[in-house]
Amino acid sequence: MLLTLIAVSSAALSFSAAAQFAKAEDAVKYRKASFTVMGAHFGRLGAMAQGKVAFDANAAAANADIVASMAKLPWAAFGEGTDQGDTKAKHEIWSQAPKFKEAADKLQAESVKLAAAAKTGKEDAFKAAFTATAGTCKSCHDDFRSK
Repeated sequence: MLLTLIAVSSAALSFSAAAQFAKAEDAVKYRKASFTVMGAHFGRLGAMAQGKVAFDANAAAANADIVASMAKLPWAAFGEGTDQGDTKAKHEIWSQAPKFKEAADKLQAESVKLAAAAKTGKEDAFKAAFTATAGTCKSCHDDFRSK
């Protein structure tokens, strides 16, 4: 029984990202929703980092944790055939896949650093980590997102 469970689990993990979505438009909706949630929480952090609202260490930590979690999600939804339809994804995502993966990995790494900095409660550390994370967002948008 255990061997069967292991075999089934291994087979499930080997499916491509495209197999996770019934249709390409489902993948596009998923990644857009992931980015929307991440952006909403990142925007709250940005308001604090820019001094538009007072720095609140607890709120910063909570929002940064959400950003770090959400930063892991959208990438599997950039499978084959998801370059069509209601998307701002540029063709370069697929033609420069290693560069895109590097940008995704960098965002994930910086968002983890942002969450750690926010948890210190030190506004200066938070602002520095926010700036670094925002830079990864901008870089990826510049290279891989249509206006």
